[in-house]
Amino acid sequence: MLVTVVADYGTGDLAFAEVRQRIAQLLPEAEVTAVPVPAFDTVGAGFCVAQLAFGEGPPDRIVYANVAPRQDRNEPRANNAGERLAAARLASGVLVVGVASGASLSFLAAEGVPVRAVDVADHGSQFRSRDVFPSALAGLARGADDLLGDELAVVPPPKQAVAWTDGYGNIKTTWDTAPAPAGETVRVRVGEVVAEATVSDGVFEVRAGTMSFAPGSSGWPRGDGNGRRTWYELLSRGGDAAQLFGHPAAGTPVEIVG
Repeated sequence: MLVTVVADYGTGDLAFAEVRQRIAQLLPEAEVTAVPVPAFDTVGAGFCVAQLAFGEGPPDRIVYANVAPRQDRNEPRANNAGERLAAARLASGVLVVGVASGASLSFLAAEGVPVRAVDVADHGSQFRSRDVFPSALAGLARGADDLLGDELAVVPPPKQAVAWTDGYGNIKTTWDTAPAPAGETVRVRVGEVVAEATVSDGVFEVRAGTMSFAPGSSGWPRGDGNGRRTWYELLSRGGDAAQLFGHPAAGTPVEIVG
């Protein structure tokens, strides 16, 4: 069994080590790995969750998402309460368990995957992903679907925005259609920066030293069964698109300007 933790604490952080130990205690057969996202980045987390959940892999795998900025309410919260835990079981058998915060589960819900509340406390510890949620994760992993409650309303993911920046500085966006015919040069605004990019059918179909805006490596089957959704990305060939655009945060609009 593979358990991938998508969380805003890094792989070298004490927090991840503690979560890994707790999962190993409850699911000793599990291989636990991690994908770190920036602090409070629910858009990036949601994108990674969907990419992992919809991608190819063993059907018994689990994606455990924990980005919980506790921004669902502005008033003081008693006993470290925060966003509640939710879960989704895909038709493929993949189980996603995660905090229902921001866009953390939005890309799943946008493809028609029901996201349901999990019958577990939403309070009790500052570090709920270690102290409170793993027991429910283990129960669901072993088939205890009686822990699942009502379907939750989930906000849609941001449209035409930054979704994720990879280690090469390529900016994966939530554009899933071309903004112009292939071969055309467009001016792209991300945050406060405007730069030129060539719309193409492949990210490397531009000369070295220039930028492409093209279908990238990320995407998944559409929930309506109508083919595959492929996300466009900005790639600076031989350079770093994220650096050029000032390292924009996930959720930053990606606009075509005149």
